Amino acid sequence: MVVHSGSGYNLRMHTETYDYIIVGGGSAGCVLANRLSRDPATRVLLVEAGGRDDWIWIHIPVGYLYCIGNPRTDWMYRTSKDPGLNGRDIHYARGLGLGGCSLINAMVYMRGQARDYDEWAQLTGDSSWNWEGVLPQFKRHEDFYRGASEHHGAGGELRVEEQRLSWDILDRFAEAANQAGIPKTDDFNRGNNEGTGKFQVTQKTGVRWHAGKAFLPTDTEARRHNLRIVRNARATRLLFDGKRCSGVEILSQHRDATVQWQALANAETILCAGSIGTPQLLQLSGVGQAALLQQHQIPVVHALEGVGANLQDHLQLRMAYKVKGIKTLNTMANSLWGKAMMGLEYALRRSGPLSMAPSQLGIFTRSSGEHATPNLEYHVQPLSLDKFGDPLHPFPAFTASVANLRPTSRGHVRIQSARHEDKPEIHCAYLSTPEDRKVAADALKLSRRIAAMPALAPYSPEEFLPGPQFQTDEQLAVAAGNIGTTIFHPVGTCKMGRADDDTAVVDTRLRVRGIAGLRVVDASVMPTITSGNTAAPTMMIAEKAAAMILADRATA
Repeated sequence: MVVHSGSGYNLRMHTETYDYIIVGGGSAGCVLANRLSRDPATRVLLVEAGGRDDWIWIHIPVGYLYCIGNPRTDWMYRTSKDPGLNGRDIHYARGLGLGGCSLINAMVYMRGQARDYDEWAQLTGDSSWNWEGVLPQFKRHEDFYRGASEHHGAGGELRVEEQRLSWDILDRFAEAANQAGIPKTDDFNRGNNEGTGKFQVTQKTGVRWHAGKAFLPTDTEARRHNLRIVRNARATRLLFDGKRCSGVEILSQHRDATVQWQALANAETILCAGSIGTPQLLQLSGVGQAALLQQHQIPVVHALEGVGANLQDHLQLRMAYKVKGIKTLNTMANSLWGKAMMGLEYALRRSGPLSMAPSQLGIFTRSSGEHATPNLEYHVQPLSLDKFGDPLHPFPAFTASVANLRPTSRGHVRIQSARHEDKPEIHCAYLSTPEDRKVAADALKLSRRIAAMPALAPYSPEEFLPGPQFQTDEQLAVAAGNIGTTIFHPVGTCKMGRADDDTAVVDTRLRVRGIAGLRVVDASVMPTITSGNTAAPTMMIAEKAAAMILADRATA
């Protein structure tokens, strides 16, 4: 039966029942769907708002330039105007489609530091989240190009390889970093990522290897009849039976019609919608800060102050330098001949500039001696542009982006209405603490010191962003606000914590406090941000969560 509602939706009055409902087919959701559907007796529904990955630019690594800022693959969020960015708001890309942010991210495989997970264990009181506890979860789904070892796994679903190109300008920058006292490393993923080296990436022979492709290849549904993947579908509201989550309300797009239906979960509903989508759905459903829900006339199902709070992100400061006498992507990409040669190299060898991740050279170091482990990450690129989506500059240049790995600033995600169509407020509060402003100034000074080393002198590097006119610490903090932008690592908005932590949304088994049958499994559960890119840690969380979910069901 189909009836027409005043809302404009076609309401298909039906309900479907599963054991597990997974909301969000991103990096975490794909891992969970794979693991939970291995048992053919377990019925799993995966709800994904995006469509299929049948666009060529998803698979060609450099296609991130076309995927970010494109509503086909990006939720197209914007932040609120941020005082720390000198009043600017910025585009806040989040991946849309099966694979989530791994469809559009930098492909950098980065676990972070052992101290990150040891800190999680200390903050939550659960030693299973320490480095020794999570390392096997990283290795379980890894397929490392050098094979299995003490630190890496082989034969898993997630392929990790070296990049298939090199740039002289990046080699010279790496040499300059060595001259500045930063050592070399050949692997950032052994628990101590200090050093200068090339990023390892989630690619397979020069093709992006996103989470959907890795964990849910196109024949998965045919092989696993107990797994249903619904694309172009959005969970709009959680359903409750008292203090138990019973399922979700879903809007699905079928050809030209939008239909509304319900899915019920016998076991659990699992939110994997990310650090923006998960708190938004909880708030829309009546779980969150009571005052916020009442402001939007949403009945309070369960008051949890931490929902949407504790937002953390890595702010990258994009210093750019003009150079002479050395090749960069700017000059190649602005030439028809250069474009033709890049296309030919990729077609024949799956190598060259079209195979490159946004960043090839990485550096992890300290902004000052007071830090026991590296608190800065560099992404060094053989190109320059004003912002993602803009054309490359018409002169040879490189960019040295540097991020504070452990910011003390905290922002929030809050709904702005009771309508699921309305995007939430994303307030990052960048550079809102004295500590973060000091690290920003120190980081810019370190970048200048590296650029002044003899290895780069033959190429006459000339800083044009932010510009040499910024000299004092306060001026450099202002400059950081001018050139700073997200590196797309939001975490923490549904953090896990101890029972006596009033700001914790989930416990250490990722169950939502005070609500039965509901878990959160994505980057929003991180109590503190990891010291590096966040895709690999998010998949690790899902791997660990799958084991906990299956263990809990076995003992229920």
